[in-house]
Amino acid sequence: MTRPTVIHKEPVRRGLLPNWTDYAQERSRFSWDQARLALQGLPGGGLNMGFEAVDRHAAGVLRYHAALRFVSKDAPAIELTYAELARQTNRFANVLQSLGVGKDDRLFLLAGRIPELYVGLLGALKNGTVVTPLFSAFGPEPIATRIQLGAGLVLLTTDTLYRRKVRQLRDQLPSLRHVLLVAEEGGVTHEPDTLDLATLMAAASDSFTTVETTEDDPALLHFTSGTTGTPKGALHVHGAVVAHEASARYALDLHPQDRYWCTADPGWVTGTSYGIIAPLLQGVTTLVDREEFDAERWYSLLVQEHVSVWYTAPTAIRMLMKAGPELAQRYRFPCLRFIASVGEPLNPEAVWWGQEVLGLPIHDNWWQTETGGIMIANTPAFDIKPGSMGRPLPGIDACIVEHLEAEGELPRVRVIEAPNVEGELALQRGWPSMFRGYLNNEARYAKCFAGELYLSGDLARVDEDGYFWFVGRADDVIKSAGHLIGPFEVESVLMEHPAVAEAGVIGKPDPLLGEVVKAFVSLKSGLEPSDALRLDIMAHARRRLGAAVAPKEIAFLAVLPRTRSGKIMRRLLKARELGLPEGDTSTLEAGA
Repeated sequence: MTRPTVIHKEPVRRGLLPNWTDYAQERSRFSWDQARLALQGLPGGGLNMGFEAVDRHAAGVLRYHAALRFVSKDAPAIELTYAELARQTNRFANVLQSLGVGKDDRLFLLAGRIPELYVGLLGALKNGTVVTPLFSAFGPEPIATRIQLGAGLVLLTTDTLYRRKVRQLRDQLPSLRHVLLVAEEGGVTHEPDTLDLATLMAAASDSFTTVETTEDDPALLHFTSGTTGTPKGALHVHGAVVAHEASARYALDLHPQDRYWCTADPGWVTGTSYGIIAPLLQGVTTLVDREEFDAERWYSLLVQEHVSVWYTAPTAIRMLMKAGPELAQRYRFPCLRFIASVGEPLNPEAVWWGQEVLGLPIHDNWWQTETGGIMIANTPAFDIKPGSMGRPLPGIDACIVEHLEAEGELPRVRVIEAPNVEGELALQRGWPSMFRGYLNNEARYAKCFAGELYLSGDLARVDEDGYFWFVGRADDVIKSAGHLIGPFEVESVLMEHPAVAEAGVIGKPDPLLGEVVKAFVSLKSGLEPSDALRLDIMAHARRRLGAAVAPKEIAFLAVLPRTRSGKIMRRLLKARELGLPEGDTSTLEAGA
């Protein structure tokens, strides 16, 4: 199917004007100092992430507005207004203080999408306590590793998760002084050497004065996995809340009347920054679904919960595509006006699928754990080029650089001025949500910068209109017969084949060409692998990419290995293909 190269912006969607419509004008007049004025600040002049997300609204016109709405299959929905969320987070902050836990101490969260996790995170932030969310599907070793690295003082988890994943390793966690348990079956938990959270909350006061924190005080510690070695702990500060507020307006177009659904688990940075903090800053009602992915359930929730803004991941979109357009067409989405995606680059086919099946394009955006917030996005302020990351948000200056010969330990780069030249994506440092260090690894942090430029490790190019296009991670790029081949481009073309649900591409060593492109694909439901289908997919790729870039080999896999946050793990595909060590697999999705 021949499609236009752009999807034109719509000035009005579902009767609501977007937050901004003039990209150039907004960028020219933007300043981070001015953006900070959208927040209230603490009475003494400080800034606190929890206060801005909750108490600022609880004392105003939104006090009785629903802040969080928890839904599940077999239980009634639970709603917390901003006023009730303020009371509950105050209680939790008082619980921490009663235990001697204060500013700069570290709380780890290990739970599913239950109210206590959200209350715990926000209450701890109000107490000045640094919070680290963990993904509840982690095994015992990844949990212990992160608590050890982060010197966790307190762990909030459920009695079930504690028994299954923590109790046997408790003696390996000397820093862990307190374990707060949520009884999943109700009542009181009696695990030895733990505390029942419900009992402590019932005894705590619901009045609390937010601890004085500055913009540079630590707030969040997010772990991100490398290709080898232990996970890296990226430290973020309370001042990041300025970027969360601005990006929620610019990239997600959130308005206070929105009903918003971010499908990311709070154990990941997206689920924290844009599943909890950013939407609360905008005063919206956030939907929290406690169940796992189910295509029919998700479509039902979009309708029944009147979702207007939906933020999800490419993996989920591909799974919805795999379920077929017929399922989606059984539903109508009169309230839905904006869809965004993050986690890995969104293939053009998926953007068009949204337009053609859901009636809305899907707006891709780019950021990293280290950037702390959305940096580059497709927004309502300009046309979408399907397959592009979009353009830098106001306050963000991005460029493409090439590496020069290093002087000493630190990298040296040169900015590439010409359009459509591939290089490393870099950002001018200074945005508020930029991470402030890797835990206990100053040398690794220093190597992320070349002067005033943060080096992302992602290869990209920028076109004549200022749109950025993802090529691949620097260590994913394939070098074949002198060609530099970005795996994302090949994967996007493979996904255009009607039989392909997902694709992952690696470089396989070749004595003549250096590397050849090998693709791993999973098929859409109801299709079986065959030699004829393999040849057909290869022919499709050759027609679209040419013989030099198209895969030389294609293997079928039932499931591609990916992280629990949805990113296809190309390095794991390559390690398995070549029989190499798999490195850190703590974030690998179960069964992949």
